[in-house]
Amino acid sequence: MFPVTVGLNHRTAPIEIREKVSFHHAEITAALQKLRTYPSLQGVVLLNTCNRLEIYAATTEVEAGINSIKKFLALHANLEEQEIAQYLYIHTLYDSVRHLFRVVGGLDSMIMGETQILGQVSKAYEKACEASATNKVINVFFQNALTVGKRVRSETHIDQHPTSISYTAVELTRQVFGNLAGLSILILGAGEMSALAAKHLVANGASAVMVSNRSYERAKALAEEFSGKAIRFDDLDEALVEADIVISATAATNFVIMPERIRRAMESRSGRSLMLIDLAVPRDIHPEVAGIKGVRLFDIDDLRGVVDTHQKAREEAAAQAEQIIEEEMTNFLKWHNSLYAVPTIVALQRRGEQVRDVMLESALSKLGDLNPKHEKVIRSLANSIVTHLLHAPIRNLKEAANTSQGHLYTEILQNLFSLTVEEENPHSMSTAHYFEAQPPGPQQPESHPQCTKHCTTKQCVKQTGGTHEYCTHWHS
Repeated sequence: MFPVTVGLNHRTAPIEIREKVSFHHAEITAALQKLRTYPSLQGVVLLNTCNRLEIYAATTEVEAGINSIKKFLALHANLEEQEIAQYLYIHTLYDSVRHLFRVVGGLDSMIMGETQILGQVSKAYEKACEASATNKVINVFFQNALTVGKRVRSETHIDQHPTSISYTAVELTRQVFGNLAGLSILILGAGEMSALAAKHLVANGASAVMVSNRSYERAKALAEEFSGKAIRFDDLDEALVEADIVISATAATNFVIMPERIRRAMESRSGRSLMLIDLAVPRDIHPEVAGIKGVRLFDIDDLRGVVDTHQKAREEAAAQAEQIIEEEMTNFLKWHNSLYAVPTIVALQRRGEQVRDVMLESALSKLGDLNPKHEKVIRSLANSIVTHLLHAPIRNLKEAANTSQGHLYTEILQNLFSLTVEEENPHSMSTAHYFEAQPPGPQQPESHPQCTKHCTTKQCVKQTGGTHEYCTHWHS
């Protein structure tokens, strides 16, 4: 089972493409369930934000899994596969893990260290769990990523300064107008991004904040938090005449503000200019609005040019965050490879025992009656042959398991010996301790209550209800 990531973001795709690929929150459960039906995809999470759309998957075949995700995205966006492919990035195996760690740490965001992404990743994973779209590899993948994100923030303080798209939008208004006192500001939408925008506006001196939403009750609740004024959606035209700045962040799937509406508003504004900032993906404001005289329209991609006064401090914190991510990558690598190496070793030992037993029975039947001493010598010889034959492959696999190629070694060994492998318990990364350095050398048989027989290797098997499980005790 291999992790892969296929996605696009603000660096690889313009907003015109991102809005075609984006999902409304009500569509995500069905999308996850649909993804699970595609070939080679065993577990999936869909991360959908204003600046990125990414699908994380655990796949049995890397190329087949990637192709499945590409087909799914092209179909959803109503684009040809070749057309959408130019905007996509692909991460496989450990690059996929490192990418998610960097995303959840805020290192891959438009605003470095931004605060919302940790919650967005958490909600995406929760949504996938509710849709029964995850599997054991995805569960450990995301649980550890969320831990990494929290560790980055607690140890580096990368988010100690305001860091969000909403904050950057307010910074843009300050760079254009300077003092916000006395300006009338209209916020469209009542979600998290709108709430953050209102918070930062008030903190920067804005006193006249209006909030409009299709749900008047939600608009009223948000407006009351900041001593603002709720506007019914039907009264939006009047608010557009009054406002100096409009910040829009609704969850609408189509344009909320069309050019004709802004033209009517501008006719009643006595020559006053109007600044509009569209934070939504898909966009709320039709791009042709930018061509209307007296109007300045900014979309979310335009925020990249906003001066960040805390950039240097965040870059220093980011360097520390990268070190944390490398530490966590080492831990994940050990766990993920042990997920395959431990059961592969058990299956290989089991195969050796099966061959030994078959050949022993055949040889003993041909030899006829043997006295106990001779039979013991033959059985001991067979045991020694199998043990010595498997010693080098097992030792080498243990060593390879702590490298980035460990999973490939296990797959090769499984194919060479046609092994049937039962995967290790995935719910924690504790199995990685099995591969911590142990001095090589001859093994002395030792009995243990959990084992069915004397062990001559470090990995022993106990019989429980007809199934083999792994004994965690060392025999050295």
